[in-house]
Amino acid sequence: MIRVMLVEDQEIVRRGLKTLLETKSDLQVVGEAENGKMAIEQLEALQGAEQFPEVVLMDIRMPVMGGVEATRLIRQQFRDIKILILTTFSDTQYVAEALRLGAKGYLLKDTPAEELAKAIRSISQGYTQFGPGIMEKVIAQVPTTEPNKREEPPTGLLELTSREREVLRMIASGASNREIARSLFLSEGTVRNHISHILTRLNVRDRTQAAIVANTFSTWLEPKSPSAGD
Repeated sequence: MIRVMLVEDQEIVRRGLKTLLETKSDLQVVGEAENGKMAIEQLEALQGAEQFPEVVLMDIRMPVMGGVEATRLIRQQFRDIKILILTTFSDTQYVAEALRLGAKGYLLKDTPAEELAKAIRSISQGYTQFGPGIMEKVIAQVPTTEPNKREEPPTGLLELTSREREVLRMIASGASNREIARSLFLSEGTVRNHISHILTRLNVRDRTQAAIVANTFSTWLEPKSPSAGD
């Protein structure tokens, strides 16, 4: 059973989320809060109890304390909790900051119930989760500088094969594994293997950080002639 806390200032939205999640036999809503301050107070009260949440669904814009500040404080105080941001297309600046502070991913508020449940299960196991259509806007929030002689890219970036560079460019554009597979005529399993190699070579923890590296050093990712073994 995965224990979930809902942090959302609109009661009708919280109620709807709770109803949706409680139809899933492996998910249990153990806490609700209308802002980040209340969420932290509840977490402090529940610490050490059986009902302590494993996953927090966090709204971004809330009174008293919003989702970004709440994410920062929760990640400082409760390192094992996984935070999944619920967002809209207009909140990408806040999403980028929340991801930087340790949120494990984001979903649009209108995500279907099955996809939301799947995302909760995924991040509870330590994976990241990103909803469609926002990655490009999130990455655009990251300041970039043109590579020059004084700013060499990470060694791992230069060690990527041409195929891995293609995959990394598509990650940076916000493409899902399925979209990458279709575009490059690969299986999704092969795409996952490529992404695993990319994360290892770049020494980053997830595809968001990989996309930031790709965006920062985009010039170094220009297509090159394929070499044997790519």
